[in-house]
Amino acid sequence: MKFHTFLLSILFLFSTGTFKSADPDPAIRFINSLNSEQKERALKAFDYGYKENWHYLPGTSWFRTGLRLDALEDTQKAMVYELLSASLSESGYDKTKRIIDLENVLFEIEGENDIRNPDYYFIEFFGNPESDSLWAWTFQGHHLAFHFSVVNGKTSIAPRFMGANPAMIPEGPRKGERTLHREEDLGFELINALTPEQRKKAIFSERAFHDVVTLNSIEVGPLTPVGIRFNALNLAQQSVLMQLINEYISVMPAELAEKRIENLKQEELDDILFGWAGATEPGTGHYYRVQGTSFLIEFDNTQGNANHIHSVWRDFEGDFGRDLIREHYLSSDHH
Repeated sequence: MKFHTFLLSILFLFSTGTFKSADPDPAIRFINSLNSEQKERALKAFDYGYKENWHYLPGTSWFRTGLRLDALEDTQKAMVYELLSASLSESGYDKTKRIIDLENVLFEIEGENDIRNPDYYFIEFFGNPESDSLWAWTFQGHHLAFHFSVVNGKTSIAPRFMGANPAMIPEGPRKGERTLHREEDLGFELINALTPEQRKKAIFSERAFHDVVTLNSIEVGPLTPVGIRFNALNLAQQSVLMQLINEYISVMPAELAEKRIENLKQEELDDILFGWAGATEPGTGHYYRVQGTSFLIEFDNTQGNANHIHSVWRDFEGDFGRDLIREHYLSSDHH
């Protein structure tokens, strides 16, 4: 385990993302900027029935409560982005902005399709960040879904969905620009670094799925174990797998990423499985999953001639802050 601990420490220190600490003040400033009508749409009780309702479909294609960005003044929109910037790492925020900007690209490619609009994203709060020890907020729309839970100052961000369409811009002045490319490239690097015998274990299907298997499920448990185990990889292959996992972890601020790495140490790296389905070269549908005892990563690129990425991180016990909420109620005197 000494090598495992060393490897995780190195990957964290030299992560591709620069981390920033979350600050609750942007949430309070944004809420205080809202008028009564905006507050009615944006602020809900913590136990609101739609708190765990989420999807990654376009903003007009799925029923969402909350406040859509086009109902905000420009200064208020800037506050939303300030809140996102404070709540994600630098790399996580950059990916978020790039995903939203792809709505403009789709608007041009699809001939000014009205469902493509970078303002068709929703923000919603559950509980009061200024006075409550237990509160949450969500930001979601096309190819983005973040659920932030804050319990006694502790924060979790799960589930986390990020997608990209087009994953590579096919034409125009930005031709060749890619979004979520490291998630894809590291997956290809690992599957193609395996020996023929290792690939027999790792590749569990010759055809990729049309989407992530868990879709927008509210609750997710471990999927059927498939793929090759961490301890069946050599040191170089293990390093690539850890870089891949770290790419997903590095969306979060430093303190959350550190906690997640500690969880990986505790659950034993040897229990992690890497499974692949579909083509092992770009341009044809491909899918992978990384599953541990407490988490699941899914990546799928099959739609749009394999130029349309869906990726998600799920925490089996911690989605929607369930682990923190359970801990809160168990430790509260009145419960």
